Amino acid sequence: MPFRRGNDARQRWRLSAKLLIAASIATVLGFSAICAGVMFDMRRGEEQLARRTLENLASGIEADVSRNIELYDLSLRAVASNLEMPEIRGVSKELRQLILFDHAATAKHFGAIQVFDTKGNLTIDAASLDPQPENRSDEEYFAIQRDHPDTGLYVSRPMLHRGAYAIVLSRRITGEDGRFLGVVVGSIRFSYFHDLFGRLNLTPGDTITVLRNDRTIIMRTPFDLDVIGKNLAEQLDWRSENLKVGGAFSGKGPVDDTPRLYVRRSSSGPLYVVVGKPLEAVFNLWRTEAIRIGTIMAFLVLFVLSATLVLAREIVRRADAEDKLEELATTDALTGLKNRRKFDAEIDREWRRAGRYGQPVALLMIDADHFKAYNDTYGHQAGDQVLVGIAICISDAVRRAGDCPARFGGEEFAVLLPNMTALEAFNLAETIRNKVQQWCEGELITTVSIGAASMRPLAGQQWSDLIEAADRALYAAKANGRNQSVLATVPKIALVA
Repeated sequence: MPFRRGNDARQRWRLSAKLLIAASIATVLGFSAICAGVMFDMRRGEEQLARRTLENLASGIEADVSRNIELYDLSLRAVASNLEMPEIRGVSKELRQLILFDHAATAKHFGAIQVFDTKGNLTIDAASLDPQPENRSDEEYFAIQRDHPDTGLYVSRPMLHRGAYAIVLSRRITGEDGRFLGVVVGSIRFSYFHDLFGRLNLTPGDTITVLRNDRTIIMRTPFDLDVIGKNLAEQLDWRSENLKVGGAFSGKGPVDDTPRLYVRRSSSGPLYVVVGKPLEAVFNLWRTEAIRIGTIMAFLVLFVLSATLVLAREIVRRADAEDKLEELATTDALTGLKNRRKFDAEIDREWRRAGRYGQPVALLMIDADHFKAYNDTYGHQAGDQVLVGIAICISDAVRRAGDCPARFGGEEFAVLLPNMTALEAFNLAETIRNKVQQWCEGELITTVSIGAASMRPLAGQQWSDLIEAADRALYAAKANGRNQSVLATVPKIALVA
């Protein structure tokens, strides 16, 4: 069955084109997903690396700040403890200075330690034996220490202290009976933070913020006096949950609109450190690599899809060409009906199918009456017109998709009718004959004779037996005077006019 195999081959070609396109799309999507996954992992890796770097930076700053505050606090504690000794009141000023401040921390960024009495008056100053009168009773740190005995070390808001911006560290002086005896005060100037941050290799946009536990900004770089002393707890658009202790946050911060990666160090002291780096700087290398890989992937995707479309188009063109070749190989050029070769393939296939399912197969053999004489009288072109007209009448009468009208040879036609009884085949034969008779008028007068046969394939029978039966019926129609249909009965042929 070469024609069926050819049809299957064309279907396989078209299926191959679709599978090629589907496979290419799946491949592109798969590689794109892998590439996207790799790029996502690279981005996450860059963020993790930046986070670890910021954590290390914040740890170093926090350790330095905590160490200096702790060192200074030890001096404040020593002064407060020594002032509680009764012996300190009877010594000279010089000896008192030595006793109180001998172990006091000294550095260029540390302010001199001062002692204020219960009224807020300056009584002792590490920088002078005879300090100038000074009263600090209206300061926040003095009121906090006076009214809250359990405060411990208190770090003030940034303020102008003794001619320089600083934070004031204070401790309460408490008597043996728990009475308030005054406040011992020291300060750390802003120059300490400027010097600390200045030693760091920061890139543009990096921020370092030192905050008090109540989220008051103590110091920040880049330095901005409008920001220093600001309490973030008062900002309604920024929540503390955004940046938890020891955590990280990506996005816009509470101070400006630049998106950054922020890292907060945990600290048990009164201050903690937050370090920020612009997200643009964090992902700059990743973005460059992503653009490079994305561009390469885009070119590869375009190449694969273009090559796939070209190959698929060539496959479809080949299938179309095979369709046209089969049509040329199986179609009669004059009448447009199937040719003898296609008819033989179809009757073989339908005969086998009818044998499997026990169904009848009918066949009409049609011949133009007196065609040779007509052709000799009017010429071959007129004869061709008659053949075309007969083919049109046959095609107009045969309606079912499975039927196969064909030009059997010369002026003879055949119509294969699967699953049709003898009576149905005879009625169809009469319909064709009447259409041909109605079509022919004027000088183009011709008729057809038709032989009809229907068989159920049995063991040992061949489809040639069906053709022989219909052919004998056709000869009987011609012998009986032409322009008629004759039905063959099988196995013994009875002629019915």
